[in-house]
Amino acid sequence: MAARLLQHVLDEAQQRGYQRLSLETGSQPFFAPAHQLYTRFGFQLCGPFDSYNEDPNSIFMTRNF
Repeated sequence: MAARLLQHVLDEAQQRGYQRLSLETGSQPFFAPAHQLYTRFGFQLCGPFDSYNEDPNSIFMTRNF
């Protein structure tokens, strides 16, 4: 179900002409399945964006279209 929802978000972003999607998620071990899902869909690690600051509890990822 998570993969289908993420694919829907990606399809919608692409249809709207977005050039990039970025996300912030937790860094704790229980987030590992989410990190794997995002990686499978082309997201790569990046630095903080927008008003985020570097935080040991956060992982930042981005995907270009």
